[in-house]
Amino acid sequence: MPQPKGRSLPLSGPRRFILDMMHFARQVPSVPVGRAMRLGPLAEARAGHPIRPSWSVLFLKAFGMVCEAHPELKRALLTVPVPRLYEHPYSIAALAMEREHEGEPCVVVGLFRAPERQSIAELQKALDEYRSLPLDRVGFFRQMLRISGYPAPVRRFLWWSTLHVSGPKRAKRLGTFGLSSYGALGAESYHPISPLTTTLTYGPIDAEGRVTVKLIYDHRVLDGAQVARRLKDLEAALLGPVLEELRRSSGAVPDIREEAA
Repeated sequence: MPQPKGRSLPLSGPRRFILDMMHFARQVPSVPVGRAMRLGPLAEARAGHPIRPSWSVLFLKAFGMVCEAHPELKRALLTVPVPRLYEHPYSIAALAMEREHEGEPCVVVGLFRAPERQSIAELQKALDEYRSLPLDRVGFFRQMLRISGYPAPVRRFLWWSTLHVSGPKRAKRLGTFGLSSYGALGAESYHPISPLTTTLTYGPIDAEGRVTVKLIYDHRVLDGAQVARRLKDLEAALLGPVLEELRRSSGAVPDIREEAA
């Protein structure tokens, strides 16, 4: 009997986007640092909140606060015309999410400007729009599809110039930090790579709020001890101002005994 033959498939626009991003991500000497966190009070407040915000929204806001307090997290290495560090005045979060394009599952990126200055409800609304609007109605998605249609040398030049020449353009087009997680699927990414200076990721969060959170960083820009301290600050932000906002916006009254502890 004749053996079945394989088939060749053309690369879609979203797949070319991932190929280009990985081409530059693997040039970054990134290192992961992890911290085991106990977020029980936050998990409880989230479960009882009227809009039950995404965990990604809570992490975006908390890490934005940490970046605001520690400007070195908003830096990136530029190389043209000379090697230097650029520090953006505010954070822009780049959240990876799964969508569908022409019947094919794909990864797209939603940008959230200064998440620390937005309410949880505002961030959740933006996330819902990123998840539901047609790709051609979202500016960043539309730009991604357009650029992915260019010939490879043109695409690679645009990526290279965005990453290495202008700090403001780099931040505006790609963000200052990334967030990617499979926690909701019961899985964990051990070392995601990205062309950005920092990428936040977390695994499954159990009923008691226990989770391992990792921050992958560009060792040319940051050092491990800095990153370890910032993970501690992240936990404090999640269990401090982010938790307080959740309770306040849901009408819950904080437990004074718990706060004193």
